[in-house]
Amino acid sequence: MSSSEPDAEGALGGSSPSARVLARALDKIIKHSSWRRHAALVAASKSALDLLSSSPAPDDGPDTSSPSPVPGLPAPAADAALAALILALDPASPKVAEPALECVAGLLSLRLLLGDVDAADPSPVSNLFAAVLSCVSLGGGGDEALELAVLRVLVAFARCPGVSVSGECLGQVVKACYNVYLGSASGGNQLCAKLALAQVLVIVFTRVEADAMDVRVRTVSAADMMDLSDRSLNDSSVVQAAQFGTPDSPEDPMLLRGKVLSLELVRMVIDNAGPFWKTNEKYLEAVKQYLCLSLLKNSALSAMSVFQLLCSIFMSLISRFRSGLKEEIGMFFPMLILRVLENVLQPSFLQKMTVLNFLEKISKEPQVVIDIFVNFDCDVDAPNIFERIINGLLKTALGVPTGSTTTLTVAQDQTFRIESVKCLATVVKSMGAWMDQQLRIGEFSPGSSETLSSAENHNIHNGEEGSGIDYELQLDTGSSDITDSSSLEQRRAYKIELQKGITLFNKKPSKGIDFLIRSKKIGNSPEDVASFLRNTAGLNATMIGDYLGERDDFPLKVMHAYVDALNFEGMDFGQAIRFFLQGFRLPGEAQKIDRIMEKFAQCYCKCNPNAFTSADTAYVLAYSVILLNTDAHNPTVKNKMSKADFMRNNRGIDDGKDLPEDYLSTLYDQIVNNEIKMTVDSSVAQTKQSNSVGRLLGLDNIINFVNWRSAEDKAVGANDLLIKHIQEKFKAKRGKSESTFYVVADATILRFMMESCWAPMMAAFSVLLDQCDDKAATSQCLKGLRFSVHITSVMCMQTQRDAFLTSIAKFTSLHSAADMKQKNIDSMKAIISIAIEDGNYLQEAWEHVLTCLSRFEHLHLLGEGVPTDASFLTVPLIESEEKTKKSTSVLSSKKTNALQNPAVMAAVRGGTYDSTVAKGSASALVTPEQINNFLSSINLLDQIGIVELNHIFAHSQRLNSDAIVAFVKALCKVSMTELQSPTDPRIFCLTKIVEIAHYNMNRIRLRSNAPEVRELIVRCVSQMVLSRVNNIKSGWKGVFMVFTSAAADDTRSTVLLAFETVEKIVRDYFHHITETETTTFTDCVTCLIAFTSSQFNSDANLNAIAFLRFCAVKLAEEGFACQDRAFEQPRNSAMVCGGNATVQKDGHISLWVPLLAGLAKLTTDPRLTIKKELGRTASIVTFFIRSPYKHCATIGVSAIMRLAEGVGNKLSKEEWKEILILFRESVTHTFIMFSKIVRMMQDIDIPDRIDSYSETEQYLDHEMYGNDEEEANMETTSYAIVKLKNHMALLLMVIQNIIKLYEEHSKYLHAEHISILLEMMSAIATHSSEVSSESSLQMKFHKACSLLEVSEPAIVHFENESYQSYLKLLQALQHDYPSLSEEMNIESQVLDTCEQILRTYLKCTGHKPYDETSQRNPSLHCAVPLSAAKKEELAARTPLVLQVMKLLGNLERDSFSRILPCFFPLLVDLIRCEHSSGEVQHALYNIFQSAILPMIRVE
Repeated sequence: MSSSEPDAEGALGGSSPSARVLARALDKIIKHSSWRRHAALVAASKSALDLLSSSPAPDDGPDTSSPSPVPGLPAPAADAALAALILALDPASPKVAEPALECVAGLLSLRLLLGDVDAADPSPVSNLFAAVLSCVSLGGGGDEALELAVLRVLVAFARCPGVSVSGECLGQVVKACYNVYLGSASGGNQLCAKLALAQVLVIVFTRVEADAMDVRVRTVSAADMMDLSDRSLNDSSVVQAAQFGTPDSPEDPMLLRGKVLSLELVRMVIDNAGPFWKTNEKYLEAVKQYLCLSLLKNSALSAMSVFQLLCSIFMSLISRFRSGLKEEIGMFFPMLILRVLENVLQPSFLQKMTVLNFLEKISKEPQVVIDIFVNFDCDVDAPNIFERIINGLLKTALGVPTGSTTTLTVAQDQTFRIESVKCLATVVKSMGAWMDQQLRIGEFSPGSSETLSSAENHNIHNGEEGSGIDYELQLDTGSSDITDSSSLEQRRAYKIELQKGITLFNKKPSKGIDFLIRSKKIGNSPEDVASFLRNTAGLNATMIGDYLGERDDFPLKVMHAYVDALNFEGMDFGQAIRFFLQGFRLPGEAQKIDRIMEKFAQCYCKCNPNAFTSADTAYVLAYSVILLNTDAHNPTVKNKMSKADFMRNNRGIDDGKDLPEDYLSTLYDQIVNNEIKMTVDSSVAQTKQSNSVGRLLGLDNIINFVNWRSAEDKAVGANDLLIKHIQEKFKAKRGKSESTFYVVADATILRFMMESCWAPMMAAFSVLLDQCDDKAATSQCLKGLRFSVHITSVMCMQTQRDAFLTSIAKFTSLHSAADMKQKNIDSMKAIISIAIEDGNYLQEAWEHVLTCLSRFEHLHLLGEGVPTDASFLTVPLIESEEKTKKSTSVLSSKKTNALQNPAVMAAVRGGTYDSTVAKGSASALVTPEQINNFLSSINLLDQIGIVELNHIFAHSQRLNSDAIVAFVKALCKVSMTELQSPTDPRIFCLTKIVEIAHYNMNRIRLRSNAPEVRELIVRCVSQMVLSRVNNIKSGWKGVFMVFTSAAADDTRSTVLLAFETVEKIVRDYFHHITETETTTFTDCVTCLIAFTSSQFNSDANLNAIAFLRFCAVKLAEEGFACQDRAFEQPRNSAMVCGGNATVQKDGHISLWVPLLAGLAKLTTDPRLTIKKELGRTASIVTFFIRSPYKHCATIGVSAIMRLAEGVGNKLSKEEWKEILILFRESVTHTFIMFSKIVRMMQDIDIPDRIDSYSETEQYLDHEMYGNDEEEANMETTSYAIVKLKNHMALLLMVIQNIIKLYEEHSKYLHAEHISILLEMMSAIATHSSEVSSESSLQMKFHKACSLLEVSEPAIVHFENESYQSYLKLLQALQHDYPSLSEEMNIESQVLDTCEQILRTYLKCTGHKPYDETSQRNPSLHCAVPLSAAKKEELAARTPLVLQVMKLLGNLERDSFSRILPCFFPLLVDLIRCEHSSGEVQHALYNIFQSAILPMIRVE
């Protein structure tokens, strides 16, 4: 037929897109059909093709006929085509079904199919959908390609906006995908089925979220299947799939795979639930009704994959839906999580690791942690989830008890311990983060105690008032939340007291009832007690029976009230006695049983008056039933009671008559076939069952946080009894109002949390930190302790704060340093962190922190070999100085010193944390091995610098008013402890008290208004200083502060008295000032500058400046006296000036800094008397430029620049000249340094190689070398290299400042000033050429630097920069001041400089100068190529040469003609020589082309 011919294929179906899609598919179906087997199919397909071909073109007008399921086609043609496709969807003929499925997928993807899929509506689209589902084989084994095509079509049905698939049909889609996933033999098809399920869920949930059919849905991939952003209106179909089957065959792989897939999809739904679903009642109800039941049933399975998915789903429920699932979480948390967590001896490793990971993730959400405590641990009717989590983690962290039998390996147990501590640390970290957020710590820096107290008072005033009778406390049943903590505090206290009473009752019932009545947890009437026994969970059933059987008056009344409250009306005797014994266990004593059963008989007869003749009949029969129950169900009874025996025993009990035999027979059968037992019992050993309902729900005794019981750790999975009990609770909950979910924003709730968990946390952290050296474990322990200190400090929980902080302090092991490890150093770092970050909240705990700092500093000094404070306190100063001068050997052994140091030996012996002296006898011997171990241990202290310790004291000014008082009190207390040590008194904290006073001087100070008082203070200080000047050390700071304040006093006598004292101190006791800290001299300079501003005496002003000059002279005498000898004997520089080169280099130089800063400050003083001293000040400042030390010379140059910046606009012509001449003389004087370096290296020979040498920096530390001559030469060379580098760096800085001076102050400079600057620049440039010309010196430095592996002095760079800056200044003058340039003949200087640069370059190339003689008598010679070093030097000089040639090329024609005779030979030589690059030749070409060629043409 024409429809099947290839040449007509393009015209099949006409012009409609839908017709063409259908026609091509029908054509393929006909080709693959069997004429005999598929005759009906072929006929239907041909008929449909004819209708499609004859269908009119689509019309855009309205369609008034019956709606068509295929847009663009008439209804008859569409129905015929779909009917043919339905016939083709035969799973027995895959080749025929595949084109049909492909066609359906195409129609759906192109949105060419319309209609609703409904099982009850036989529409073409519904029939097509059913036919597609029929292609899936329920039992598996179907065609793989067909399965894949079906999955594609099902996803297309769900995706197409024109087709609505809902209700039962949507469930059929899910089931079909499940069937493919479970039954397909192809792994690829299984994966596709899984993805198809996820895609369908995404489509459906997204539509519900958007409330629209046509939504944008992203495609699910295998990589992100579990990270979809999907929603679900009602996920019951997915959950029900997870529940199919029973747990009777948990090992069935098919069943397990189905459950795992269903749970994965459920997790996907829950994880991606947005705000819409959190408020959707249907969704929440589905979660409660279906999902919770699914979790309950699947919890009985032992498959790890199922358990992990359950935990993941449960975690999402807690994170997202906890406010609406409070009761469900309270039921499942103990069963799913705590049951595994509390199993310490025989847990499943993977199962418990899953639980620990679950807890860690939950703990990372601060609000979740707080909500768990508030809504469960503070709720009387809920289990203590938070407390049990902490206690369970503690038990895990402590590990398996010694002597217990366990299934865990050592590695597994250690892993559990580390992970549990990590969880605890995460919990306390989240608590701290929540507290910081609520109190805004770090954002607004609230006051510690004041803010907290005010917040507490506010909450108390606005909270609920207590009723006075705790047992009347009723819980809200509404859904409103509360935000204050006052009522929660009452609830928490009520619950704790109630649990205490329950614990007492389970041990001694009478004491427990008395306690509960006294604490008003229950009423004092028998009815109240009976209600408590009947309705309170967690009570021991045996103890209830014992109490009810007591013969005392009150328990007897309680028993009567208990029985009277029961209603037996309408119950037969067997049901009644069974109902009666559900709440307690009968006691063992016959008398107690007799009293209870007698009352039961009376109550039963009262409720059923026609049952027996008298109550005695019921009493005897009840006793007989109890005996029968025991006889029938006790395995120890061998001879069981028969029915005849039972009837015989009960003859004549009904007032002398027999009860009916049928009645007794029926009663016998009930008891024998169904044992009478309590509802919560599963066996006689109820108290030993590991997964008891009461224990799992947390309603038994949980006050004792550590209670090891081996019998509790047997079960791993939830048993049937527990599942049945929770199901009953679900049923009982239905129809009741939801319990209130509380949300608290008051940070005081953390007090209650820490009170319940601080002891377990500290036990876990401390024990593991003590027993384990693993870095990961100790880090988590210290983090936990650190966060705990933070919370308890802020919440003012003194006892808990001190406990945590003391624990960290003890783990520093500073009291026993010989055993120090890395974890002890980390503990010390934690102490420092606490001091810096939580200083405002530590209060009395500062004592522990400062004690650790004191001990750390003591050990640090011992490790450095520094003499102890005791040696200075007991040995006279002169004798100590003599000993110091004798100890000149830098390489003295620490070990030898340690053996002679009593303080070291005491530290080696060690002590306890609370002791201030070493333990043991002072005469106990210390071996060298112990000394070695001690020294190696304290080497670990180098990880913490003294700077970090000083950081604590320096930042004490940040402490609030209360904190600084507590800090100073603690510091004084620790200082007293140091000073009172009988063996090793110390002054560390004493000196820190002085520093603290200095750092906090900006706080509120009191100044007396009486001038007599101020003058008396000055006289007292003056008398103290002048009489005890030798004993003042750190006290100089306070002395100068007093005199500085006196300088600004408004009383003349006070000012003069203070200045006289300062004058005498500076003149007679200058060495006492400089021998202490640098800050002391700074204070002295500040004091003198203050006197320069005195308002009473101008002589005092000038004398103060004179004394500043005096200080400079004294410093110069002490500092420069050693410098000249240092140049001549660099190898012995460590011996110069008292053998302390470090003090020589750094100490004296650092003293110049405040002096120069003060002098520079005075230069801006507007007073004429001060300005007259300007010249002397400038002479002092410029004098420092002559220093051979770079740092000191740099200060001098900087001071000159600051002087110019401060008073440059106020200086006269002569003052400028005086300053610049001084500057020039000082700069010129520095050239002597290079001459000294040349002389120093004159007799030095550098070897080709050397076996032992030090780097340049090692010389700076003045390490001692041996007497080997080569090493001495290398040391001298190293010293010379450093000096040359510093010399060149100083001159380059001078050049830069000269340029800066000209640029910023040129408008104040005259011709003679500029001439001085040019002379300085020219002199430096000429000096750079001299340095560059010392080739032998450079060769020595080159060899030495290669051996020392240090960089060579940049001599070429120095020369280039000098000439380039000189040219820059000359050109700037020509541009800025043309007339002045002509007057000073600047152009001539420019050309001379250019000529010198070109000649230096030609000399570097090795080319001989051009002359006429060599030109007239030419001779052949061989051109030797340049070496690599020369090429490198030429490359460095090329930029400067290019700058010169550019300058020459830019000259005017007349000027160029005038200089050409001088420069032409140089240009010719440049053409003839070799260059490192082609840039020079290119520049030469430009000069000849643009300047010389025009001149030749003219001529």
